[in-house]
Amino acid sequence: MLMKVMKSVSIAGLLLSFSWSLAASHETWSVQVGGYLELLAIAVCVTAIMVVAQAVLAHKYFWAAGFVAVVLLFNPFVPVTLSPRTFLWLDSVCILMFLASFVAFRTRPMVSISSITHRTAVSEPL
Repeated sequence: MLMKVMKSVSIAGLLLSFSWSLAASHETWSVQVGGYLELLAIAVCVTAIMVVAQAVLAHKYFWAAGFVAVVLLFNPFVPVTLSPRTFLWLDSVCILMFLASFVAFRTRPMVSISSITHRTAVSEPL
């Protein structure tokens, strides 16, 4: 549940930064411009780290490598300065990656094991 919420927040943040960068008329665009974009970059970075961990646990190393690139792009410690056109392209790729990760890492509901002491358990006595 937490992963779905974090991925949804990251997608919303990426869409917001995408729309802000469309409106920007600067020659260079930095992921770390302004307070709001810093918070969005941190949220996207943390979510990408969580997805990397999820991918490694699921033995999906291609996904892990892709999200490591997202972590590096949106890391809060070393700002990445890009042209607006490049940032828009990478931002849209990141949005698609997070959307695809919903499908790639779909969690299956766990089947509960009925207890042998449960009253309504249907079994034969030993």
